[in-house]
Amino acid sequence: MTDYWTDGYRQDCSGFVSMAWKLPGNEWTGSLHEFGVRITKEELQPGDMLLFHNPANPQNGSHVVLFGGWTDYTHTYYIAYESTRPHARRQTTPYAYWTNSDRYVPYRYKGVKADVAGVEETAAPQDTTAPQETAVPQGTAVPQGTKEEGRAVHAGAAGPLAPASRVPAYPGRGMFRPGADNAHVTLLGKQLVRKGFGKHYAGTGPGPRWGEADRRNVEAFQRSQGWRGGAADGYPGPETWRRLFS
Repeated sequence: MTDYWTDGYRQDCSGFVSMAWKLPGNEWTGSLHEFGVRITKEELQPGDMLLFHNPANPQNGSHVVLFGGWTDYTHTYYIAYESTRPHARRQTTPYAYWTNSDRYVPYRYKGVKADVAGVEETAAPQDTTAPQETAVPQGTAVPQGTKEEGRAVHAGAAGPLAPASRVPAYPGRGMFRPGADNAHVTLLGKQLVRKGFGKHYAGTGPGPRWGEADRRNVEAFQRSQGWRGGAADGYPGPETWRRLFS
């Protein structure tokens, strides 16, 4: 690719990531990893990149995209921002990519700084039955994640941190998914009732089996915090848990 924008960034996939990460110059798929820290799939947050470099033949299949957030709670589809002919695009994409999926490696930009001023819940599950593509103007930077206590999070308003001794350890998102049956669901439900967010139990809960009543009560609590959209999906993340038990 030999086309460039007026800001000097190249009009290809690696030039797009170089622009979004505000790198001093144009990198390529064989050098972008030097500006990132390798992470796991579970650690991915918006602004991270998924990189595939084919050293044997860089022109054959090498590609890089920016991760824009999960679109389903099973983490099988995500929003990809990428530069590909004829324009940059935003598209629902199967993890890790359409082709050579097992060869894509997730990285986080080394320049991400810690920010404990506030956090917000991660993106909500969305409908992935039909991939959607939206053109993104070239030169548009994709928001990057921030870190808090060793994990990437979105920036957002948050209340004062509660003393650790008062908040039970967050058990993980997997405890609050369809079909889940465990004591953490009961603990969550009882706390929702104490906080005044148990109306959807209607005399049937709380109990150990995760259900729609639990999800709707959690959503009501999240909305009471001023969250909307993906931040109020009814599935408790670490920040919902902290605020609920504060």
